Amino acid sequence: MDHSKHTPLRPETLDASTVEGANVYGPDDNHIGDVSHFHGTGPNAQVVVDVGGFLGIGAKPVALNVSSLNFMRDENGSVHATTAMTKDELKSLPEHKH
Repeated sequence: MDHSKHTPLRPETLDASTVEGANVYGPDDNHIGDVSHFHGTGPNAQVVVDVGGFLGIGAKPVALNVSSLNFMRDENGSVHATTAMTKDELKSLPEHKH
């Protein structure tokens, strides 16, 4: 996927209704998880990403600062994110408890 043509979203414009359910892609552009929750506002917000699993079953929720993800909107209007972290790096983070 060529993310260079997608419109970047600034952290201060993000909220739960915008990002929950968004796909997250790793440095190799493979799908590595999905945003399940969004806590807070602005640059200090926390994003909970479900990593691994299949259709949400067996996925591990991990919390990341919103600055760890680059959110963008594609040409169809769908929001997704990229991160420099790999799936294994995300899986090694502590599990987020709801």
